Amino acid sequence: MDTFSHIKAVISITLGLSITHLLKGAAKQIQHPGRDKPYWVHNLWTLYMFILLLHFWWWEISLHEIKHWLFAEYFFIIIYIVTYYSVCALLYPDDLKDYQDYKDYFYSRRKWIFSILGASYLLDIIDTEIKGPSYVHHYNIEYPIRNISHFILCMIAIKVENRKFHAVLVILFLAYEASYILRLF
Repeated sequence: MDTFSHIKAVISITLGLSITHLLKGAAKQIQHPGRDKPYWVHNLWTLYMFILLLHFWWWEISLHEIKHWLFAEYFFIIIYIVTYYSVCALLYPDDLKDYQDYKDYFYSRRKWIFSILGASYLLDIIDTEIKGPSYVHHYNIEYPIRNISHFILCMIAIKVENRKFHAVLVILFLAYEASYILRLF
């Protein structure tokens, strides 16, 4: 087995767990809508994470171009995908007993959610560098601006509890991600 196949297997497992967590959480809301009241902003962040995970998997195909892997790079890639899993796990806790509903839960955990999501945009820059100069040059100036602006917006989301801000933020993130994917691929 080549190194990429080994790395791809570990990424696939973690990515699969992330998507499973999102789908299981969303299905629980459908199965028991009266038990834990859904919150549309929370659900849009779930959709955003689902799209982001698919986009991540598409981008990671370029890892096959790396012929010699160091353990540090392997470890980094695993830590990077674990950040996505962590956000997915935070979006859907095992239970909401300590909270009124998903709205209450979301805002009480927004500091963790946006800290980790924000970190993922910085980690993405390193991930892109690992793939090599030809990969980096494939993307224009929009890529670093995207990642830095998303990081800054996540840091603002940590501080701001305003419901309208979070509603607009998730809509902007979704619209931009859809546009970005369609323009790149």
